[in-house]
Amino acid sequence: MRKFWIFLFILFCNYAISQKIMQGQVIDYDTTVPIAFAKITHNNKTISSNWEGKFTITITDDKKPIVVTYKGYYDKNYHLTVGAKFLIIKMVNNNTMKEKEIFSENQVNLIIKKVIENKKSNQPEKALNTFEYKNYEHLLVTANPDSISSKIDTLYKKSLFGRKKMQFDSTNYKFKKLVENQHIYQTEKVNLLQHNNSGTKETLIASRMAGFKKPLYEYLGLNLVSYSLYENSLDILEIPIRNPISSYGRKLFVFKIIDTVKIHDRTVYRIYFQPKKLNSNKLRGLLFVDAENFAIAKAFYRIYGIVNINATYTFNYLKDHKVWFPEKRKFIVVKGNNSEDLKIFGGTIKFNSSIEGLQKDASDQMYLKLESTPYDVKINEAVSFKTPSIKIDVPEASMSKPDSYWVSLKKDTLDRRKLRTYTNLDSLSVAENIEQKIFLGKKIINGYVPVSFVDIDLKTLIKFNNYEGFRLGIGGVTNNKLSDKYKISGYVAYGFKDDKFKYGITPSYLLHKETNTWISASYVDDLNEIGQIQFATQSRRFRIYDPRPINISTFYNNKTYSSFIESKYVPKTDIYFGIARTEIQPLFDYTYNVDNKSYTNFNFTTAQFAIQWNPFSNYMQTSTGRLEIDKRFPKFSFQFTKSFENILDSDFDFTKIDLRISHEIPFLSGQNTSLIFQSGFAFGNVPLTHLYSIAPNNLNRETLFRRITFAGKNSFETMFFNEFFSSSYVSFHVKHTFNKVKLAYKIKPLISVVTRMAWGEMDKPEQHIGLQYKTLERGFFESGVEVNQIFKGFGLTFFMRYGPNALPKFEDNFALKLSYVLDLGF
Repeated sequence: MRKFWIFLFILFCNYAISQKIMQGQVIDYDTTVPIAFAKITHNNKTISSNWEGKFTITITDDKKPIVVTYKGYYDKNYHLTVGAKFLIIKMVNNNTMKEKEIFSENQVNLIIKKVIENKKSNQPEKALNTFEYKNYEHLLVTANPDSISSKIDTLYKKSLFGRKKMQFDSTNYKFKKLVENQHIYQTEKVNLLQHNNSGTKETLIASRMAGFKKPLYEYLGLNLVSYSLYENSLDILEIPIRNPISSYGRKLFVFKIIDTVKIHDRTVYRIYFQPKKLNSNKLRGLLFVDAENFAIAKAFYRIYGIVNINATYTFNYLKDHKVWFPEKRKFIVVKGNNSEDLKIFGGTIKFNSSIEGLQKDASDQMYLKLESTPYDVKINEAVSFKTPSIKIDVPEASMSKPDSYWVSLKKDTLDRRKLRTYTNLDSLSVAENIEQKIFLGKKIINGYVPVSFVDIDLKTLIKFNNYEGFRLGIGGVTNNKLSDKYKISGYVAYGFKDDKFKYGITPSYLLHKETNTWISASYVDDLNEIGQIQFATQSRRFRIYDPRPINISTFYNNKTYSSFIESKYVPKTDIYFGIARTEIQPLFDYTYNVDNKSYTNFNFTTAQFAIQWNPFSNYMQTSTGRLEIDKRFPKFSFQFTKSFENILDSDFDFTKIDLRISHEIPFLSGQNTSLIFQSGFAFGNVPLTHLYSIAPNNLNRETLFRRITFAGKNSFETMFFNEFFSSSYVSFHVKHTFNKVKLAYKIKPLISVVTRMAWGEMDKPEQHIGLQYKTLERGFFESGVEVNQIFKGFGLTFFMRYGPNALPKFEDNFALKLSYVLDLGF
């Protein structure tokens, strides 16, 4: 009997030794994206990878290969390497296949079709009359200390004379000690979400941010991931992504039933989806679909690319209302294949880049995690709120809740590192003066520097153009340290070449704080560029230089008395209405003939109405006014200007109508496409000073290098100043910006390709005498490449004009320009 047990023991040991349990992952060779549910066969036994491409397999014979198959890829025979602990099996796309897409089965297609058809009865916002709940949201940037090596590395660098120099790098060790003690960054907020037939409203109850006495409004409006899974587009990192269960989603994604499982005692289908193009780094994941009502009971989403994103949604089934209601959102962002440092909140949070190709940095182990948990849910009870067009209300009291409030919050389940994070980062913020830096940065972005009761206007300090030469000045506006109700803005400047002072003053009074409604009076005596296109509602953005006027010689003197009102009273709009009396003196050789009468100076009395409408953006109501927190496109600008003859000595009667539509398409990869359509129509008796020159920005000189100057923004770089004028025009700009490209150490330019075009016509050209110009009936076309931020913000642009208005001399059609981008890090 004893020999039997010894024999059995030896037999068992031999069997155990002869087989190994291995873990691995199947990925795409080119993109490193996991391949879900690939067939894996070893020694006549077949298993499948999971939705993340991972698998566990028992190796019974080392000599036999692991065979992996997946439609659209070549079969892979993988042989075990000695000492391998984890298997990475890379599949090569079968590019020889004419059809590179995989298609869904009829059964799963029918299920997804029913999911889409039943959205109205399953989406809580449409299935329920009203609901409200409180939502605790916690965002942190952290790392798992166990994933970081505490080893102090030894580095060898060559000295100036070629000798090897040994250094110790303790970065990883210090980073590990830091994350053992605290999180890198964290914020919390509690909000009240309410829904009725007017829409959905979010009201902030409490918020706090590590390192800040009061949270930033930009964070409070941050929407990293959608609340609802039923909209046509899902928001991921504030980028709209096509929803797989949208009406168009079935054309972009392939679906596959994995199995059925039970959730809350209800049968649900587990369905995997991925893009039809197998090599596409886009949204993929798992949907858990209720087999009875075809609602989403649970969902996992994943994106691989510049950042790796993992989003998890769980829902609770409410039997009384027969609806799946949100239970929790979890959103994790891990560094992907990006080569740029990521900074947010003025550098308070920073993901370091490992672009130099060295050993993987410890900070690569960092991740951003957001968890959102609803509680105190109320269904179909009376719910009312004001201004449903305002997405988020931020009462002043919500910005400064005491510590006792957060202690009592039962939804708080953070680890022991939480309190240390707040304490340490609050101390760091004070030491580094981070809040003041961010406050100052916001001011500078808009072109101001606060000095006591006045914000100095940086745009007034120094300018240069061909008429004034160097222009020095000083200007500013009073801030809320002086008064919340009143403000006075003004400036004075002196041109050294024309030897004249220019000045302006504008007192204003706040009529309504919540809607930012101001009434103002103004007097200005200054110069203006002729043919300039400017919308009264255009937002002010500071540029360290204004390149176009540098080479302009044709200005007119403008003395204007005006009164106007500006308001955000109408939701999602900026409104301007003003009345002005203007005296115009052209500062170039020009005569305007109207009805056999010649004018070299003229007067206008005008009324102007302008509106900026952002219908797809979301707004936040704060104690200081309304803020556009979620900038969505397209955006529309409209302006109507009317001059009245014989009122206050006005010489002409004319009308101008201007329209601008801007659109941007952001991509999760970091790339961006922008489009601008702009049009203007002027009729009546309009002098050349107030017609359209469509923003030219090129010097009429003989050689390419003599024409080098600074590039403008949305200007025609190959069009000469005063080359074309129009009484009506249309223009179109298209620009696509790629990710930064590393050309050399610290040289990582931002490359864009641009195409611009315009058409126009001139009404009554015989009225304008003195200035020679052409018209745009045949159109103007140019295309080029911008290579921005090559070094210290400087870059180069290269454009070429072509088409009917191309110049006879080939080299005259090219323009080479310098560019500069000011990066404040905010």
